[in-house]
Amino acid sequence: MSTKTYAAFNETDPLVPHTIERRHLHAKDVFIDIEYCGVCHSDIHTAKGDWGKPSYPVVPGHEIIGRVREVGPEVTKYKVGDLVGVGCMVESCQHCSPCDDGIEQYCENGFTGTYNSKNSKYGGVTYGGYAEHIVVEEDFVLTVPENIDAKAAAPLLCAGITTWSPLRHWNVKSGDKVGIIGLGGLGHMGVKFAKAMGAHVVMITTSEAKGEDAKKLGADEVLISKDVEQLKAHANSFDFLLNTIPVKHDVNPYLNLLKLDKTMCMVGAVEPLDPMHGGLLIMKRRNLAGSLIGGIKETQEMLDFCGEHNIVSDVEMIDIQNINEAYERMIKSDVKYRFVIDIKSLKNA
Repeated sequence: MSTKTYAAFNETDPLVPHTIERRHLHAKDVFIDIEYCGVCHSDIHTAKGDWGKPSYPVVPGHEIIGRVREVGPEVTKYKVGDLVGVGCMVESCQHCSPCDDGIEQYCENGFTGTYNSKNSKYGGVTYGGYAEHIVVEEDFVLTVPENIDAKAAAPLLCAGITTWSPLRHWNVKSGDKVGIIGLGGLGHMGVKFAKAMGAHVVMITTSEAKGEDAKKLGADEVLISKDVEQLKAHANSFDFLLNTIPVKHDVNPYLNLLKLDKTMCMVGAVEPLDPMHGGLLIMKRRNLAGSLIGGIKETQEMLDFCGEHNIVSDVEMIDIQNINEAYERMIKSDVKYRFVIDIKSLKNA
């Protein structure tokens, strides 16, 4: 089916209207009319070629919310009219150990990303959610609770699951002291989830203004990381640190905040870090770890939790015609805390 989209055709030019062909439904496929699509910083990195030259044209978007229009004859989980989501991946091998364990994001053969990924099963390259429609196998479609704001649920499919997965994996629980480092698309979801899990949440930031914002989101305390005395006062006191800083930085001051045997998990900086002092790990048997999105099972678990606790992202709605301006604002961190595209605006593209 012909589908209107917005696409990048090279590293420098703005995204522009474009038309693609979505595949015809196979037996287990779900055809989705997209209503909303979140805008992730990964969209910018991919469109601009920051992580290597992509397969142009790139149609970004992996925070997708929509309604089922049609299903293949062997689909059992979804019916026409269901509110559904599609996140960062649309296929995996389904037979390696991680896939068997429900953590397809670590597929040993590489998962198929929702956009700019070679589609080993159907051929070609995948195109994402800056589009009117998408076709996805039912095993990679997610049920979105009807009681939450659908447009504000879109970023849950990336920013949400990227923070939920490590919080769950490291068993954050009621009474734990949890630090969320950095307040942005990821950090604001980390605050909301950790608070709902019953943790004592500390926003760790360089900005007093962001600290005040974090309190409004539910943080119990704010630690200004430029203040040496504050760092000393919190040394050896955290049960878990979620580091959402998206760029190269010095992790040493944060490691010193952890208790014996506790972990700091990196989810933001997909690049080299400043040199780390091994003694900070060795002397307290601390752990420095990383985490990547989440599997389909845990993403559904997260969405169900959001339905129970009425958790969504803080979003600013835009029309698709304003996507290039939104990219410029995101680069300047000028959004609280995620842009979401109203896909109805594509009709006028």
